[in-house]
Amino acid sequence: MHISVLLEESIKYLNLKNDSIVVDMTLGYGGHSSEILKRIKRGYLFAFDQDTDAIKASELKLSKISDNYEIINSNFVNLKRELADRGIEKVNSILFDLGVSSPQLDTRDRGFSFHNDAKLDMRMDQNNKLSAHVVVNNYSYEQLVDIFYKYGEEKYASSIAKKIIKVRSEKEIYSTNELVEIIKSSVPEKYKRDKHPARKVFQAIRIEVNNELEVFEKALIDSLDLLEVGGRICVITFHSLEDKICKKVFKDYSSVDKHLLKLPIIPEEYQAKYKIIGQVSPNIKEVEMNKRARSAKLRVIERIKE
Repeated sequence: MHISVLLEESIKYLNLKNDSIVVDMTLGYGGHSSEILKRIKRGYLFAFDQDTDAIKASELKLSKISDNYEIINSNFVNLKRELADRGIEKVNSILFDLGVSSPQLDTRDRGFSFHNDAKLDMRMDQNNKLSAHVVVNNYSYEQLVDIFYKYGEEKYASSIAKKIIKVRSEKEIYSTNELVEIIKSSVPEKYKRDKHPARKVFQAIRIEVNNELEVFEKALIDSLDLLEVGGRICVITFHSLEDKICKKVFKDYSSVDKHLLKLPIIPEEYQAKYKIIGQVSPNIKEVEMNKRARSAKLRVIERIKE
């Protein structure tokens, strides 16, 4: 079962009106989109997702609420083009929920989870040619170290990559369980006791397979450009790499050029077009009910001028 994280908070901060045009950049299994649709009786929702399983499930859910929506089967990096094709130049609210949905983690054959044995996959878009299997069996030692360190912040990146190279020289690595055992055999005992030792490596491979960070940064910048004055963007992140990108982009777009700060009056055309509304973390009750919420963070920005 999928439980949407920071649901009430994100709906509140989106500042929805009855006639709002809203984009849910990460439809998933429709938790946020369902609540959005209930609040925009005369508005319209565009929801992006690449995952055909998620789209089918959400279609059933949303169709019971309203007809005022369209699910766009595309990566959200294509936001501007897809909306332009539909005659949409500006929107009122945009939501990013960057967590992997529970059904993706729980569906064994998707290969996202280090708790279930499955083929190495991790593709959010099932038509993507790059998979976890390709990364693990074809990337060089240097490439593996780079993504484990950069995307997983894994301090044992080198020893894990070395072991992967050694094992795959003898036989291909097919399953998540095989990879988990390789990781376990590459790190100290104490490291295994603290947290699951495969967590960071699986995160790193997933980010690489889906090009998540570059795609997110471009889509976030495009989203800011599409906002109407008074419109808001809510971003829910689940790890520090996404959050750093979000924090930096929001800061850059809500700040005045530092060279102008000494002026007695900053000319109107140089004043910031956006202001940061704030950030929110899940409360204790939500974390107790849904452990996947523990690392979540919601950041909110609003457009204040053209």
